Amino acid sequence: MSASTSTPDAPHPDAPHGAGYAGRTAGRPHRQTDIARAAALIADPSRARILKALCDGRALPAGALAREAGVSAPTVSAHLAKLVEGGLVTAVREGRHRYYRLAGPDISSALEALALIAPPLPVTSLRESSVANALHRSRTCYDHLAGQLGVALMRALIDREVLTGHDGVHRPEEAVRDRPSAYGHDSAYRLTGSGRAELLSFGVDPDRLPSRRPAIRYCVDWSEHQHHLAGALGAAITARLFGLGWLRYGVSPRVVHLTEPGADGLLRTFGLAVPA
Repeated sequence: MSASTSTPDAPHPDAPHGAGYAGRTAGRPHRQTDIARAAALIADPSRARILKALCDGRALPAGALAREAGVSAPTVSAHLAKLVEGGLVTAVREGRHRYYRLAGPDISSALEALALIAPPLPVTSLRESSVANALHRSRTCYDHLAGQLGVALMRALIDREVLTGHDGVHRPEEAVRDRPSAYGHDSAYRLTGSGRAELLSFGVDPDRLPSRRPAIRYCVDWSEHQHHLAGALGAAITARLFGLGWLRYGVSPRVVHLTEPGADGLLRTFGLAVPA
């Protein structure tokens, strides 16, 4: 008998419409969810590496995913077909090329939650050690900033009273529904009037955020156990950081690097001093 749990009435509020399992249950009566099937899709080591490579929200071609998973082109095609059929990945064709991305941010959240209970992979090379350190330092959590840099940015937004409602610290002994590596529910952050003006001057208009997802959400960062900014606002700020050249993607999936102009810009804009 497969493991199962009850399906909520609606998809995850931060997921794109029609994304993954949750998107397909919108408006339907209560049904049991096939956890075992989803777990089986993730359980294969090659498919797990493919999913982790897609966790920064970008769409990648099959060739790049084959290199990341360490498999051949026919093998990665077979894995991607299963992930698409299972609703964890979507495929988009652009011209003669096909690109793959996660079906929604819930998939990334589920993988991060699994990382909390998964045994660590053995570090067998200097590269693997460097990647692990880089992920702790600064990474993307689907389409928003996480890790030490994401938590520090959230702290700066709170200290400058751009956001109000909580101090950004996760306290397990006080938590009701909040847990690491998941969207937070216990606190309600709000954008202040002065914060709205500050974001406008930065190039992010809070009134023009996509309406399909909550504007302000937070995640309990799995490595820092503090809050980082999620939701449409977190995604918009992160996109702006990339657009300004203050962030750049690293060689490894999800790893991002703060550039020298970015360090200067964060200090100048949000008073955030990032250690070298």
